Amino acid sequence: MHFAYDARTEELRGRLLAFMDEHVLPAEPVAEEQRAALASPWDTPAVVGELKAEARRQGLWNLFLPDARYGAGLTNLQYAPLAEITGRSPHLAPTALNCAAPDTGNMEVLAQFGTDEQHKQWLEPLLAGEIRSAFAMTEPEVASSDATNITTHIERDGDSYVITGRKWYISGAMNPDCKVFIVMGKTDPDGADIRRQQSMVLVPRDTPGVEVRRAMRVYGYEDHSHGGHAEVVFDGARVPAANLVGEEGGGFAIAQARLGPGRIHHCMRLIGMAERAIELMCRRAVERTAFGKPLARQGVVQEWIADARVAVEQVRLLVLKTAWLMDTVGNKGAHTEIQAIKIATPRTVVDILDRAVQLHGAGGVSQDFPLAELWAAARTLRLADGPDEVHQRSLARRELKRYL
Repeated sequence: MHFAYDARTEELRGRLLAFMDEHVLPAEPVAEEQRAALASPWDTPAVVGELKAEARRQGLWNLFLPDARYGAGLTNLQYAPLAEITGRSPHLAPTALNCAAPDTGNMEVLAQFGTDEQHKQWLEPLLAGEIRSAFAMTEPEVASSDATNITTHIERDGDSYVITGRKWYISGAMNPDCKVFIVMGKTDPDGADIRRQQSMVLVPRDTPGVEVRRAMRVYGYEDHSHGGHAEVVFDGARVPAANLVGEEGGGFAIAQARLGPGRIHHCMRLIGMAERAIELMCRRAVERTAFGKPLARQGVVQEWIADARVAVEQVRLLVLKTAWLMDTVGNKGAHTEIQAIKIATPRTVVDILDRAVQLHGAGGVSQDFPLAELWAAARTLRLADGPDEVHQRSLARRELKRYL
């Protein structure tokens, strides 16, 4: 069962479900086989290009962008069930539809804050799926959950900006198709307003002084299909002043504008991951027998499946409410709900995946099922785009403010 979405959403849901069954899910083992044969594990398997071409042919492309000049023109509420479907295969489907992070957030930033020249040089190739990009914000030496701690220095020097700093867990940066970084650093480190000290600049990957140093692992995974998560050093990297995104001092505000849609997109896909986990749980339960009866007849297994269904329905409702609020009152008006889904959804999905792993026994932690990798991805999202505790702190302050 699902909600009676509007006619356009229902039509796209049907086409996307068929695309997943006919093309994406069968391509999962093919992508793994092809990647194993590549000269570099960071190169893109040929089947990914085939999926992208088919998605474009079917009109399943850039669905995430609400601005019809650049994307499908869908509202957040319309996009939510589509992103959920792609979450069933998070390492292939979003890329196939050109709806994968961090490119989605970077395209939104460029569409909203970029100049005409920046659109031509970077946004158009990204929209066409010809290149990939990365967002360089997190740093190893500071608590990056507080963006005002960022220490990367962006210094104006005549007609240029010079960038010096060290970033890590920069998603997508290991992919050779990643051609540009949006780098957040401080242009006014001593400014009185700590939220006006930061700016963002576009730094091409081939800029002298840019070193993609190593791939960072995530619970032991290198996330090849995602383009990895790299440590990147900017050692006096010089770019034209025209590469500034927005205005000097606008970096913090741009980051907040970028993270709102990014957080809900992650939550949408997480629900799809949970649905796949429930499906795998049910299939495993009816196929396996232990202690004289099928797992499906074991009381504890029935409880796990029932609790999983209740939990996923609850967070789906919260995500849909948040999407509707973002469409009707804007991201600021939906601030509490965005934080709520960012807290609730990863926690819920991690718990569902954990039960699914348990039900699969040794198979659950193996490479023969997607559960372990899905668990690692979901658990990481309790840190990415702001850890749970930051959102809890902010949400609690909003609640308490009414009583102070």
